[in-house]
Amino acid sequence: MLNFINSYENIEESFQNEVFNKLKNEKESARVGYYSLVENDKLLEDIKNYANNNILIKENKLSDVVVIGIGGSSLGGKAIERAILKKDGAKLHFLENSDPINLEQTLSKIDSNKTIFVLISKSGGTIETTSIFKYICNKYKFEFDSKILKDRLIIITDDNSPLSKFAKKYSFSEFNIPLNVGGRFSVLSAVGLVPLYLSGVDIKELLNGAKKFSDSFFNNNENHLLNKANFFAKNFQEYRMNVIFAYSSLLEYFVGWYVQIWGESLGKIDSKKDRVGLTPIGLIGSIDQHSFLQLIMEGLKDKSITFLKVKDFQSDIKIPDVNMDFIEKTDYINNQSFQTLINAQCDSTMEAISEQNIPVDLIEIDRLDEENIGALILYYELLTSAVGVILNIKTYEQDGVELGKIKLEKKFRK
Repeated sequence: MLNFINSYENIEESFQNEVFNKLKNEKESARVGYYSLVENDKLLEDIKNYANNNILIKENKLSDVVVIGIGGSSLGGKAIERAILKKDGAKLHFLENSDPINLEQTLSKIDSNKTIFVLISKSGGTIETTSIFKYICNKYKFEFDSKILKDRLIIITDDNSPLSKFAKKYSFSEFNIPLNVGGRFSVLSAVGLVPLYLSGVDIKELLNGAKKFSDSFFNNNENHLLNKANFFAKNFQEYRMNVIFAYSSLLEYFVGWYVQIWGESLGKIDSKKDRVGLTPIGLIGSIDQHSFLQLIMEGLKDKSITFLKVKDFQSDIKIPDVNMDFIEKTDYINNQSFQTLINAQCDSTMEAISEQNIPVDLIEIDRLDEENIGALILYYELLTSAVGVILNIKTYEQDGVELGKIKLEKKFRK
């Protein structure tokens, strides 16, 4: 369960209804497809059928899953897998960047004979993704028409994309991304669910958590989300940055996912030709209390802060009752659990920032499990959509990103 605590002003009922109805229309029109991903029994069945027929899984030989994808093709899956305390399943690796050292280091950790490679590109032509895949095929001497590669490769892409045509030509296992689902909103599609399932994540519970929050929102039980969205949209000129301060190292990649969905969706030129949006910043407590916090406390008051707090870390380890010469001043924490310490750090930091009249809000997570992370994913997708509606922008497009891709291609085609 998620608990939300904020003091953002309630918006007028008429405006609240207007924003709510626009989101409801997006959902019901099927123009924006991420809303419907929370209910997809057919996909769950297809994933299980694939697993039941894969030779590595049937013979219990699967040790690693390597995701080849970048941006929306990898960030969400990584955020979920790293946040959940799972016990079983294959190790999940991500090849995202065209960094040759990272590429070699990651591949050195796997046995290609016990690995499934998941190649993900919505467009089917992402330069980083296709380049890494070419390298892997060359390194392991994979032939496109070999049975070996058919057992070890899954392709996830838009139907009829260049990559889809490649998959069909060589009869590779293929899952499609709905055409009305953008990459950064695709984590609850095959993009996230396939590798997560193979790595031991309970994807049914993940979707269940997302659906519960979606149903609650569209039953008018989560109006705090609209109040928060309105504050961000109406005050972005004053509070230009939104900071997530997540008090768990397991949420490091979640804040990375948030940076993408927030930045790519809300950094836009609006209908009046004005540049709008909030710069997203992801921090981890208590680590960044020793770095970025000073800027928040005494720098420009141009930031709003959202705290993510985990109530139950499912660990009872304690700080031992050990006295150290000359360091007696830290003895006040002896015999307390590390969970108590990190949550007290969260509370104290939030109180200190709030006393500086800096806007803050809190999201409390009962525990880091599939259901709660699914709800958190859906919360941020809806929040992003709501801010986009109020800003009156094209939330689901990304013309600025495409320009860089065009320039890159020109450099190599001269």
